[in-house]
Amino acid sequence: MADIAAALHLSESTVRNHLSSAIGKTGTRNRAEALSEARHQGWL
Repeated sequence: MADIAAALHLSESTVRNHLSSAIGKTGTRNRAEALSEARHQGWL
């Protein structure tokens, strides 16, 4: 997550919070599943 935070000029805790929110909103169990679901839905 440190690399994502640095690239976006955000704190690691902010990135962690956003990822947690995305996982919860997609109803998935982890980041990989959330990414897969987002691609499946056409969000990415």
